[in-house]
Amino acid sequence: MSAATLEQEKTVASQPPSSRAFSTFERMVAWRYLRSRRKEAFISVIAGFSFIGIMLGVATLIIVMAVMNGFRTELISRILGINGHMIVQTTDGPLDNYADLATKFSGIQGVTMAIPMIEGQTLASGPSGAGTGALVRGVRADDLTKMKAIADHVTAGDLVGYAAGTGVLVGKRMAEQLGITAGGTITLVSPEGDITPMGVNPRVKSYTVSGVFELGMSEYDASIIFMPLEEAQLYFNAPGIAQSIELFVTNPDLVDDLRAPVEAAAAGRQVFLTDWRDRNKTFFSALSVERNVMFMILTLIVLVAALNIVSGLIMLVKDKGRDIAILRTMGATSGAIMRIFFMTGAAIGIVGTFAGVLLGVVVCLNIESIRQFFSWLSGETLFNPELYFLSQLPADMNPGETISVVAMAIGLSFLATIFPAWRASRLDPVQALRYE
Repeated sequence: MSAATLEQEKTVASQPPSSRAFSTFERMVAWRYLRSRRKEAFISVIAGFSFIGIMLGVATLIIVMAVMNGFRTELISRILGINGHMIVQTTDGPLDNYADLATKFSGIQGVTMAIPMIEGQTLASGPSGAGTGALVRGVRADDLTKMKAIADHVTAGDLVGYAAGTGVLVGKRMAEQLGITAGGTITLVSPEGDITPMGVNPRVKSYTVSGVFELGMSEYDASIIFMPLEEAQLYFNAPGIAQSIELFVTNPDLVDDLRAPVEAAAAGRQVFLTDWRDRNKTFFSALSVERNVMFMILTLIVLVAALNIVSGLIMLVKDKGRDIAILRTMGATSGAIMRIFFMTGAAIGIVGTFAGVLLGVVVCLNIESIRQFFSWLSGETLFNPELYFLSQLPADMNPGETISVVAMAIGLSFLATIFPAWRASRLDPVQALRYE
């Protein structure tokens, strides 16, 4: 210690230890121990690594959890933007009164849309001869206009040809793969074709591409074709029949509350109801498990950093044994010594935690720009949409989760300081001065 600092400590220690003065003295000594000197460089390095470890651990936790949340939110919004929240199918015969049922279902409180639909698998090919599997969805033109996830994301062409019943909509990735543009022609081959004396011949028919849509979800952009419902009924040999009616609701999490009203509105027809959770249960369960496991694994980073605080403080206590003994002989209580080292370690944890929060927020707000930069730097596509379904890297910070991460990091930091601070308070000044 410098002469001025030591003299100040002697003056404070010789006075009656009022709580306010003593608190100032404790903070002053704790701050002095946080500043590095040449002979304490190794201890300062450990403290620095502890600070960096907590900062990176907290930032990593916040970034990973935000990306996982964004990934889930984007998937749900896009999956539910193109798929109904509840699917109604009849079990007592063909769904030939789909128009009346759709009108009744639309009148149920909480239901925003009821869309009759027919689906079928086909092989799609373009002028270049390239082919790919496709899922054709037959939807009425008015209903497609109401599906904002599609109608608002037509990147080329328009819905005029679709509304006239002569055109289809294809996803952007499929159009690129087949070499098709708006106004071009796509050929569809269905195995469920015409029945002839020689058997069933595949049905081959060409359609004009009225428009190209892009949902931003590569799986859908590369596999789905929208076709007018009447044309789809003819193409799949199901005239006047729909396979199902998909209901879009105000709150997808409350679809169970609509089961009874939907069954009542079916007017005596036996219906089979499934919802979006049933159709995507495995997928979203896997996301939830992965998210929880990642949280537990990344928490170990913060734990390791907290253990670095323990080792750093223990070495600091050992190095400052003579100082502690002098402070005790000058009147400092064991509680004061404990609070000094507690504040020293806690300061590393608190500052590191909030620095990590700041770093995590900055990265989350610029996550897509950072991804593009590293893609440009490496010359490779990071977060390939063909593998991760989404064309952009999402990040959605949850305030509750962020507060939990902060509380966990600060709590671990406080726990890490207890033992070294207690050990410092129990140091015998006589023994410490004897071995100096």
